[in-house]
Amino acid sequence: MLVSAAEMLKKAKAGHYAVGQFNINNLEWTKAVLTTAQECNSPVILGVSAGAGKYMAGFKVVADMVKAMIESLNITVPVAIHLDHGTYEDCYKCIKAGFSSIMFDGSHYPIEENIAKTQELVNVAHALGLSIEAEVGSIGGEEDGVVGMGECADPEECKKIADLGVDMLAAGIGNIHGKYPANWKGLSFETLDAVQQLTGEMPLVLHGGTGIPADMIQKAISLGVSKINVNTECQLSFTAATRAYIEAGKDLSGKGFDPRKVLAPGYEAIKATVKEKMELFGSVGKA
Repeated sequence: MLVSAAEMLKKAKAGHYAVGQFNINNLEWTKAVLTTAQECNSPVILGVSAGAGKYMAGFKVVADMVKAMIESLNITVPVAIHLDHGTYEDCYKCIKAGFSSIMFDGSHYPIEENIAKTQELVNVAHALGLSIEAEVGSIGGEEDGVVGMGECADPEECKKIADLGVDMLAAGIGNIHGKYPANWKGLSFETLDAVQQLTGEMPLVLHGGTGIPADMIQKAISLGVSKINVNTECQLSFTAATRAYIEAGKDLSGKGFDPRKVLAPGYEAIKATVKEKMELFGSVGKA
């Protein structure tokens, strides 16, 4: 069922596990994530970036597809559809399109402007029963053309944003979108701990979940991370499975060229990756 992310993340924070946000890119992706969540009896957040929304012909198409799929596949676990790294304008588009959750990424604004815009969007989202995520300190790597170095957030700024009533907070702790470079220094648990001390019950969000070692993920969860975003890892497993199918020449025999057959191994690969992450995050059986 489609819900906001607020309740599932409160439960995750109290229960010391994390809910996975899996970014979706097309119908196969959406179906793979939803069916795996149902099989694992896990709550789930479907992340939609501005780029993916545009690729799928607009945020309304995505929201309508997700709602129809929840109904037709009889998905009973809690599902949130969440705008990932939204601009101020995108937040309003997604509210209108029927999303159940938004993320306003005001991390590139001066803190006062980030606070003002976040406060306005908190009021609008909560009046409509949506959950809202805010960000302090840019997440490293590339996200829709914006390249960051993986800065660490200022815990005092995190508290200012948390106090506005957001439902979850993404704080940069040295994490990076995409593949991690060989010289990556790891997560700053000191920053995470300091943020957690000041923000209390606030569910914290870890972006760039691909490639962070399992022990670091578990330590981050123990320090208050209740939502972990995964995108690149599903893309890598999908592409590897599709490559294997083509390289084996399976598209050349019989009706192997049928896109439903071509995409089937990739679909299964996404499911396997999502299940593995849900087990790691501790959300299996928590719906």
